[in-house]
Order: sequence, then structure tokens, then C-alpha cells
Amino acid sequence: MRRWSALPFEELISRLSTADVYEVEHERKKYQVEIEILEKSEDYVHVVVSVDDGSLPSSICPATDSFIQKKPSSSA
Repeated sequence: MRRWSALPFEELISRLSTADVYEVEHERKKYQVEIEILEKSEDYVHVVVSVDDGSLPSSICPATDSFIQKKPSSSA
């Protein structure tokens, strides 16, 4: 979550033009991570991050969280 929410607005838009799914390993256990844009406006992007370990209960209802990244205001 920290890694994705630290990205600048424009980079998030660019990297998440489609959902991003990948696998990570933590303490010898593998997890599937899925990141996608829930909502995109001129002022912000709302991103959801879902994580599961591939087991049946976890894959049906993964751990999820979301964040909003605001577009930087342009100084005129």
C-alpha cells in the first residue's frame, strides 16, 4: 500500500491503465496482489489494493484497502 500511494498522480494513472496483478513473497508465503483504479476524475484517482494468499476463503474475500491520490494543483 505504501509503495503505491507514494507514487505521483501521473505515474499512478500511467501504471494502472489496466489492473496490475502480481505475486509477492513474505515470510516464505506467497500472496497475490491486485491494484486497480476505482475512480478517476480530473482532480484525483481512487485506487484499491487487494491481497490474498490463494486459499479459498481469502481469495473470495481478500484483504483490501484503498487510497485517494490528488492531482497536484498547478501554480499559475
